[in-house]
Amino acid sequence: MQQPTPRPATPSVALRRAPVQRRSAQRLARILDACAEVLEEAGYDELSTRAVAGRAGVPIGSVYRFFPNKRAMAEALARRNLDAYADRITARLTAPADQPLQWRRAMDVVVDEYLAMKRTMPGFALVEFTVPAPQAARQANYEVADRLRALFAGPLGLDTADERLRTAFLVGVETADALLQLAFRTDPAGDPAIVTETKELLRAYLARYLDGTGAAGEGAGEGQG
Repeated sequence: MQQPTPRPATPSVALRRAPVQRRSAQRLARILDACAEVLEEAGYDELSTRAVAGRAGVPIGSVYRFFPNKRAMAEALARRNLDAYADRITARLTAPADQPLQWRRAMDVVVDEYLAMKRTMPGFALVEFTVPAPQAARQANYEVADRLRALFAGPLGLDTADERLRTAFLVGVETADALLQLAFRTDPAGDPAIVTETKELLRAYLARYLDGTGAAGEGAGEGQG
């Protein structure tokens, strides 16, 4: 019997106090926006609750109402980034019921939306889906892989209890993460040649698991480029 892929413990990103009113939710969003801007301009080491409060135009007590420290604030921003990433992919792949989702196109969208966030969202290059810490980075890729697998389970008819498929998504995410980090080290905008090779690699690797799922009318080479 195949054993499940080991997974690090999930870090807590619970707020000290969840917003219950619209005004409070808007203030929390403003604090996280300010957190992203400070990260973009000064980096994680210079991030502080005081700097974020000043940028957001709120009393520092408003920041502490939600977060005990800067790490918790950055973790909440990372969680918001992951939710936004899933929403962007879903919006791109929404199709009429008579047009099944083609998995090769879906994988291209997964890469393209990550690139778009990396290029345009303040602070994303530093935080992405986790705070800057090696252990947390490994955990984040588990979460991204599980979110993507759940996102495509319905449209592609995937078995969410299949541990081999779960491992395949994790390997795909880890591989794409490493290659896209290389793309941005080579070119500040993301080396297009490395991006293209990343997509090719994902298609070739995942074909053994996903060919025949949600691929009505999809040729082996469709979606390439």
